[in-house]
Amino acid sequence: MILDNIIRQVSRLSITACLLALFYSCGGNNTSSNVEAKGGEKTGKDKMLETGADLIQDKTPLSTFNTYLDGFHFYNGNLHAQMEAHHYVSQLNNDMYQAIIFDGNGKDAKLMGVEYIITAKLFKTLPEKEKLLWHSHHYEVKSGELIAPGLPEKAEHELMEKIVSTYGKTIHTWHTDQDRTLPMGMPMLMMGFTKEGQLNPAAVADRDKRFNVSKEEKKRNRADIPMPQVDPNANAWEKGKVRQFIITDQVDSAMNKHMMKP
Repeated sequence: MILDNIIRQVSRLSITACLLALFYSCGGNNTSSNVEAKGGEKTGKDKMLETGADLIQDKTPLSTFNTYLDGFHFYNGNLHAQMEAHHYVSQLNNDMYQAIIFDGNGKDAKLMGVEYIITAKLFKTLPEKEKLLWHSHHYEVKSGELIAPGLPEKAEHELMEKIVSTYGKTIHTWHTDQDRTLPMGMPMLMMGFTKEGQLNPAAVADRDKRFNVSKEEKKRNRADIPMPQVDPNANAWEKGKVRQFIITDQVDSAMNKHMMKP
């Protein structure tokens, strides 16, 4: 009985190792961070504490980020300030997703920001001013720019069928594309590309080489995905309505909304 249990455990470990090897060979650990963070090396004590915490503590919220998407963003108001963004996505329900965004997919990846993704159904409920902060995903999907590294083509296609009509609100907090080794400066509202000729082709070629994919081939494979009707208030930058964060000494609305009651 004991021997049988050991064999089963070893078999499970072997399967897990194979799956991990498949993951890393297909869609991960091939893009380094843009910068090396300032600071000294971890001490032996730090590493021991990390190992213990990893074994003992529960990390349920993180376990739900199970989908990996790779695409590109630009700073709202500056189309030429572009960067690759590695999204790790959690689906909250049928109409909403949340994503953690990194500047790479290796152990040295830096947390760049977050993106909230909603369906057209929820987007219609937003106030008109709020819609100006969001971008559509129609071009990212149809052009082959957005990929789901490691997923089989059929599974990726089904995923893109749903994403194509969604909208995203993206905020970057650490601008490693500017070689900042610390998360300095203001958070920035990001946007997505909407037509050919906007995204730097060299950036796409570099990405495609690393992941062994072809943007143009994916574009052809997604030709059967219907092009959605985009809400005119999304991608407001195209109409000159640029919104961006500023630092101010004026009272934030959050102070009134979150004051403790007596």
